[in-house]
Parts: sequence; C-alpha cells; structure tokens
Amino acid sequence: MSTVSHTAAGEAPYRNLRVYNAVMGLLHLLQGGLMFAISNSFALPITTAYLTFKRDHVPPIFSVNATWGELRIGPAVAVFLLLSALAHFIIATAGYAWYVNNLKKKINYLRWYEYALSSSVMIVVIAMLVGMKDLSSLILLFTLNAMMNLFGLVMELHNQTTQKTNWTAYIFGVIAGIVPWVTLALYFWGAVGQYADAIPSFVYWILFSIFLFFNSFAINMLLQYKKVGPWKDYLFGERVYVLLSLVAKTALAWQIWSGTLRPM
Repeated sequence: MSTVSHTAAGEAPYRNLRVYNAVMGLLHLLQGGLMFAISNSFALPITTAYLTFKRDHVPPIFSVNATWGELRIGPAVAVFLLLSALAHFIIATAGYAWYVNNLKKKINYLRWYEYALSSSVMIVVIAMLVGMKDLSSLILLFTLNAMMNLFGLVMELHNQTTQKTNWTAYIFGVIAGIVPWVTLALYFWGAVGQYADAIPSFVYWILFSIFLFFNSFAINMLLQYKKVGPWKDYLFGERVYVLLSLVAKTALAWQIWSGTLRPM
C-alpha cells in the first residue's frame, strides 16, 4: 500500500504538468483566434534584390530591387501563438507518456522544436517592424534563431551522458542567439538616427521587453544546470519555460496589436 501511495505521489507533478500544459494551450489558442478575428489587414513588404546586366548602363552590372510579396502581420502573430497551442495540446493528450518519459531524462524535445519555429516567427516579425525587408536576410535570421533553440535541445541531449555539465552547446546557442539581436539593433539605431520621430514608441517597448524575455530562457537553463534553489528540480525549470513562453508571446502579440493591428 505504501509503495502504491509513494508511486502515486511521485507521478502527481507530471499529472499537474499535464493540466498546466492544457491550460496554457487553451490560453495560446484563444489569443491566436483573437488575432485572426480582431486584427486589421496591416502588412509589410518583403523585398529581394538581383543582379542585372545592361551594356549601355554605368556600371553595366548593377543591383535591382523588387518586391517579392507582403507579410500580413496579424496572421503572422497568430501563427506563433497557435504553434505553442499545438505543442501544449500534444503534450496534454497523445504525447503525454512520451513527454513524461523525456522529463524523467531531463529533456523535452517538443519544447525545443516548437521554440525553433514559434520564436523564429517572432524574431522575423520584430525584424520587419524595425525595417528589415530583404527576403534572404529574413530567412537567415529565422534559421539562426531556430539553430539557437536547437542548441538548447543538444544541451539537454548531450548532458544525459555526462557526469559533469558540458556547456559547449549552451555557449554556441548564446552566440547564435545574440547575432539576430545585434542585427535588429543595427536596423533600429540606423532608423532612429535618420527618422527618430517616425519610430513608434511601441517598437521601443517591443525590442526592450522581448529581448529581456528571450534572455530569460537562457537564464532559466543556466539555473537548471547550476541547480540553484528550486531549479534543483528539473520540473520547476520546465514550469518556468512554459510560463515564460506564454508571457513572451502574449507581450509581443498585444504590443504589436495595440501598435499596428487595431481596427481603425
């Protein structure tokens, strides 16, 4: 009887996490639906450039800019919210046993795959709001941010087989993660230098707040592997990841909505 009770007690945190993920999935889903329902048609252009040749032109080989298409910002915001909703619902339903087995090994594969997609959509939207329009640059930014998150997966995967924490993947992830923000800062400060009065205040808040949130994920992992205070329990760090994801996506979504997506 005591063994059964002990087992049940040991499984309780995982059952709580199942409910926690279901609730978080619902919150993301509701916000994603709202973004489709109450956003205007605001869109930003995506451009590309290519070389062309004309004999009578000086120089004869020169670059031509062209508009490749437009990105509707409302649906883009909805996408990163709905990606999180999907991941949470998978964890709370069909993927629950897989999720628990991985948590016992101190790893969550789905977290990193979802972050690689959702946070990369987030960084692309932010980049476009500060003036990055080039298709190739946006693809590179998306990929670099995705790789940062996949280094997080490698960190958890690698350290299942080490007696002492190996920080190589963490360090490479930090390097990959900081480059997009350096790029955003260059675009932002370039725009401020030219058109300071034209930069809406909500863009300042987005850059500041989301930069802090993105770095909070790295700090959470650091505290997990350093086993600081409650982070000695891997499940505590898991709950923090889930909460940070909700708060970061909510903050970005509604800052963008208030700045550009409100129906006029």
